[in-house]
Amino acid sequence: MATLTLAGTKRVGALAGAKRVVIKIGSALLVDRDSGDLRVEWLTGLAEDVAALKAAGTDVIVVSSGAIALGRGALSLGTDALALEEAQAAAAVGQIRLARAYEEALAPHDLISAQLLLTLDDSSNRRRYLNTRATFAALLARGVVPIVNENDTIATDEIRYGDNDRLAANVAVMAGADICVLLSDIDGLYTALPDTPGARHLPLVKEITPEIEAMAGDAGSGLSKGGMKTKIMAARTATAAGCAMVITQGAVHRPLAALQDGASATWFTATLTPQQARKAWIGAMKPKGGLRLDAGAVDAMGRGKSLLPAGVTAVDGRFGRGEPVRLEGPDGAALGIGLSRYTSDEAQAIAGHRSSEIAPILGYPGRAALVHRDDMAL
Repeated sequence: MATLTLAGTKRVGALAGAKRVVIKIGSALLVDRDSGDLRVEWLTGLAEDVAALKAAGTDVIVVSSGAIALGRGALSLGTDALALEEAQAAAAVGQIRLARAYEEALAPHDLISAQLLLTLDDSSNRRRYLNTRATFAALLARGVVPIVNENDTIATDEIRYGDNDRLAANVAVMAGADICVLLSDIDGLYTALPDTPGARHLPLVKEITPEIEAMAGDAGSGLSKGGMKTKIMAARTATAAGCAMVITQGAVHRPLAALQDGASATWFTATLTPQQARKAWIGAMKPKGGLRLDAGAVDAMGRGKSLLPAGVTAVDGRFGRGEPVRLEGPDGAALGIGLSRYTSDEAQAIAGHRSSEIAPILGYPGRAALVHRDDMAL
């Protein structure tokens, strides 16, 4: 995890030590409120910031609003409240423009971008959660910059995040990020509304108490949906998973460089690393079944390797993909808990076989690991 050293009231250079960063961008930063046009100069500066982080060895994921705002302009829908079907139509039109804008901004830096559209179901459903996590891992391993947005073209209230603050926090958890940056129209959390006499800026929040929650307001601004309340909710989600979160002013040119240089911000700290938090989460689960392993698999897992089907000698119980299973040694001794990438029937079929034999046995391609090393707590 990045070392967040306190320098006065500012955390200087914190992003430079991060392994993986999620950056959330609101519509008001990306799209001009009056014209509905993309703020190209601002996006160009952001792309420079992303390229600098990538050059320093940091994985970057961007969670970006803006599709509906861009679609409004293209469809001449104005700024009044939209009916659901109008908002979804605007999102469908605007999402193409949003993806192209990021592609064109990052291309001069030899960076490839990818688009991921998510709904709340993708993080609440364990199978979809693991699939999404695996997609992030594959993209980041190849140096790609994922651009994430809520899938507004299909999402209705029951499957919506509702705002990209919470979406960013959930993406940070899924991807195992150690810092989540919320670029906002304000430089952080204040003890009261910033223009209230006596209101103080809080540079550091070590714990989200009821008093901290009471300081958050509900109002959004401009084209954005989130207020400070949603940012506090996002901070609770992120920090519980070992990810530090920061709120800082995003309207400046190259806002990440400004944050690196000590711009005013509010940092929410995490007591665990993302890896430690995930291991604790998995370790607290109730297993649905069990996998008996041979000595070679036990040795490999002890060296940080994933569990391959070849190392499994027996499968016990009924479980689905993404569900927790006991990991047992040759003598039945408990080794830990892992999330299976296969159902119990699939695990039975491929147990003892090489990964190259999975597709011929099952009739469809599968993942090489039965339990990935990132999905086990030993």
